[in-house]
Amino acid sequence: MNPAAHLNDPVDADRLLDEIARDLPLTDFLFLGSSRVTQLLSEIAGSKIGDDPLFLESWNSLEEDQYMADGGRYRKRRHAIFATQQANYRPMLMPHQAHYQSLEYNSLNGGIARHFAPILIDLLNSRTLVALLEMGSRLFSRITGNHRWHIELHQFRIEARDGQTGNPTPEGVHRDGVDFVMVVMIKRVNINSGATTIINLENKLVGEFTLLDTFDMAIVNDHRVYHGVTPISQLDESEEAYRDVLVLTFKARN
Repeated sequence: MNPAAHLNDPVDADRLLDEIARDLPLTDFLFLGSSRVTQLLSEIAGSKIGDDPLFLESWNSLEEDQYMADGGRYRKRRHAIFATQQANYRPMLMPHQAHYQSLEYNSLNGGIARHFAPILIDLLNSRTLVALLEMGSRLFSRITGNHRWHIELHQFRIEARDGQTGNPTPEGVHRDGVDFVMVVMIKRVNINSGATTIINLENKLVGEFTLLDTFDMAIVNDHRVYHGVTPISQLDESEEAYRDVLVLTFKARN
């Protein structure tokens, strides 16, 4: 990625981003279906986004999460940090560093620096990832007027095996301590459930939906709502079962 490359995208991408920027503050969360997401990503990329092996197959090379305080061995992941410097510039990969959440936001696994495996070069070179990072940066800049973002990227695979459930959000319904969160469905294999739940600050359920198709997306305002995902279980206990997602968090930089 070239951090100094100016964006030069079709006007339609701006129209689609304007629509989402208008809708998100109305409820503080959105579900975007895969067709809408791929249309927008294709406009941003300037070419069709969809079947991108560099992007999709990188989830087969994740490493086991060694920081699960519940003793679970059902989560695999990789991690990276990006930053935007100013308007109209692409997010830039930053030196690899630890992921940290306070106990206030993650009562199960927070309070310590967690060092996860970095993303692979195949993912970094993916035009799909470039388009997703630009989508988030441009969308949230429209909403807030801020153009400087600290972006954390998390690749997750949650497995259900041997008759045991896998828990996509073992800390429960939570906030991440950032400004905005984007969750992108990559793949569901042989699983039940995995429903996304949205709770407002008055502890009322205000949304529930399931990311089913590749590129289905959830977007949340982390200041205004809590989010979580129900545990997954195997449909066929003789076959592997897992849920792959990409999570991108955006926090304004000083």
